[in-house]
Amino acid sequence: MAKTIEQGFETLIKWLVPLFSEREKSTQHKETVNSCLTNNFNCTSLFETGSFGNGTGVRHYSDTDYFAVIPADKLYDNSATSLRLIKEALQSTFWSTKGIIVSCPAVKIPFGTYKSEELEVTPSCYNGFVATSLGNFRRYEIPDCNNGWMFSSPRAHNEYVEYHDKRLMRKLKPLIQLVKAWKYYNDVPLMSFYLELRVTKYAETETEIIYDIDLKNILDKLLSIQLASIKDPMGVSGLIPCSKTQAQKETALSKLQTAATRAEKASLAKYKENIDDAFYWWNLLFNTKFPAR
Repeated sequence: MAKTIEQGFETLIKWLVPLFSEREKSTQHKETVNSCLTNNFNCTSLFETGSFGNGTGVRHYSDTDYFAVIPADKLYDNSATSLRLIKEALQSTFWSTKGIIVSCPAVKIPFGTYKSEELEVTPSCYNGFVATSLGNFRRYEIPDCNNGWMFSSPRAHNEYVEYHDKRLMRKLKPLIQLVKAWKYYNDVPLMSFYLELRVTKYAETETEIIYDIDLKNILDKLLSIQLASIKDPMGVSGLIPCSKTQAQKETALSKLQTAATRAEKASLAKYKENIDDAFYWWNLLFNTKFPAR
């Protein structure tokens, strides 16, 4: 139970933190995955990336992401071919695991019921270092979902988020989790990486984070720009789209409009000191998962 909107958001944020036990079903298979990729593709490294590694994962919804570093001569110019062959090798290794699929730019292996029990392997090829305002970081080529390859630097993006999270008294990552929770709870077809960069870019000019205010502002911002692609703030990956397809973007825009309206009504209710109504609208926005008053 929460008496104030602020307490409601603090409670929700605690609920969003992934449990260590969630990852066990996927991470316990890491060495087997690594052995498979080493034997078949001379994989030289398998390291964790994504929301779990960056501290912005959402309980039960964020999967465990790894980059598999593979020599260029073991990969194909057509990245879709490489993904297919990696999927087939992993399926052969985990022959009793159902649902192993290619989901560009990765191969997904479900080891349990929840999304968090899924291991996602992205093939990558080392491509030197990229210079950024926060330092030099390793750069990789990964599938671009259009049969080619694109640049990526997980460490550079993690440092970007970490820098502003620290500057904002460790409130940026929870804000990112809130936006992702809205996405997951309402089946909004937006890419988590896009949201992570958009929220951090928004926070660049902020001096403090107040969860209900900034969540509303972010939803309004996303709606005003119509979920336009974002230019990678670290200068690594070029333009990052919000979704994989135009149809997904249109669905996301419809759900975003609904969320922005509900956030506006929640904000107005709080301003009028109708706290019960504010809880009502935030609960609708988070699909009945906001703490009760």
